[in-house]
Amino acid sequence: MYATIQTQLENGTFLITINRPDKMNALNKDVIQELGDAIDEVYNNPEIKTVLLTGAGEKAFVAGADISEFGSLDKQGGMDLARKGGDHVFNKIENSPKPIIAAVNGFALGGGCELAMACHFRIASENAKFGQPEVNLGLIPGYGGTQRLTQLIGKGKAMELVMTGDMVGAEEAKALGLVNHVYPLADLITKSKELLQKIQTKAPVAVAHAIALVNDAAKGNPDGFNNEIERFGACFETEDKVEGTTAFLEKRKPAFKGK
Repeated sequence: MYATIQTQLENGTFLITINRPDKMNALNKDVIQELGDAIDEVYNNPEIKTVLLTGAGEKAFVAGADISEFGSLDKQGGMDLARKGGDHVFNKIENSPKPIIAAVNGFALGGGCELAMACHFRIASENAKFGQPEVNLGLIPGYGGTQRLTQLIGKGKAMELVMTGDMVGAEEAKALGLVNHVYPLADLITKSKELLQKIQTKAPVAVAHAIALVNDAAKGNPDGFNNEIERFGACFETEDKVEGTTAFLEKRKPAFKGK
């Protein structure tokens, strides 16, 4: 079905693997197109409950954009490239009502770091490295990197990383708040799937509301508190709320239906 990515649905978790290991899984037009199509599948397929995004091989999550596609672009071409990627992939990932986490299995540089940051959170292997090295090419991040990096790690360190193009390893990324957990490479996918299975035991509608509200907070949305009140109230009209509260009072595990 896809040429540059692989997908697999197992136990409600949709595994998306960027599959260009000979190119360090670099993002090109085809990857962007197919990733966007796969995320549409996430939105539209009720059998998909959670998503895990990773890269093929043991060296790279995504080592950046495919620079060979940049040569002929002028200002408008660069803007169009960034806008299409944002609209078709990065923003759709960030705003997905279903949890999407990145399992970062090596280099996550440039567009790869931006792809990981668009996910709801990140889990890294011990060999993972993150960075925004675009200044080395006379460029800046174009897929939301300046914005999401600042949201995640704060202004000072984001300024440093974007201006120097330096990389940080997995443990430093964890200390900065860029990644949530670090595991040996051999355990990365298993541990990530375990976490997603845990999330799948929670109420899907509530999880979707939570994602939207945390995104509000990260972006400094002045309506965030009012939105929380609105969505909190909306939860009271769900079957999941009835099931969750009843199960709690009956001292049993809830069986949520996502309704």
